[in-house]
Amino acid sequence: MADVDFQGQGDLNDVSLEGDITVPGAPEPEDEELSTLDEPVKDTVFRDVKAVGQKFFHVLLPRQSRTLLRDWDWWGPLILCVFMGMMLQGSSEHLDKMNDGGPQFAEVFVIYWVGAVVVTLNTKLLGGNISFFQSVCVLGYCVFPLSISLVICRIVLIAAEQTTGLFIVRFVAVILGFAWSTFASTAFLADCQPPNRKALAVYPIFLFYFVISWLIISHTHSNNV
Repeated sequence: MADVDFQGQGDLNDVSLEGDITVPGAPEPEDEELSTLDEPVKDTVFRDVKAVGQKFFHVLLPRQSRTLLRDWDWWGPLILCVFMGMMLQGSSEHLDKMNDGGPQFAEVFVIYWVGAVVVTLNTKLLGGNISFFQSVCVLGYCVFPLSISLVICRIVLIAAEQTTGLFIVRFVAVILGFAWSTFASTAFLADCQPPNRKALAVYPIFLFYFVISWLIISHTHSNNV
């Protein structure tokens, strides 16, 4: 009896107490995971930058949907938010010469993050099996096609005097970016939604990217207008 008690106590002592963040639907992590505590800072930064670049690639080709869900981060969404805010700021200086672009940047920042949070809360309330951080990550990364559309619009504005034809070019670029962002996000999040509530989950996503698209169209006027 004493031996049995001792063995039971030994089993209790062998129980691992390490915490872990599990991802619904993602494969289990490997037992032997590379530790980054002793890794050079340069290697850590390079690996993180490479991971962010791979996520951007998966947004353009959203067939491999597990990457953003399994290895989520907010670096990409933060980069895109700052980039879009900087590209949009000062684009309405012809309306207000004293405008330093602050309101535009704040507008993009609030719509970007608050919109992603609201869409995520809607997903959770509908019973989606995805974490809050994963959803914000996916929604943020999927703004990448709209960021490309914004770059195209700015190039068109700088390259030539604005005409109806060039406005149509910018409009088509934004529509394509909007469609691709919506398609990519729904491809990543489709399996996380209840089958009978997918329409209710997709509508806020559609609205989120529509508002960002409207920002790009309405804030990329030429200063010569």
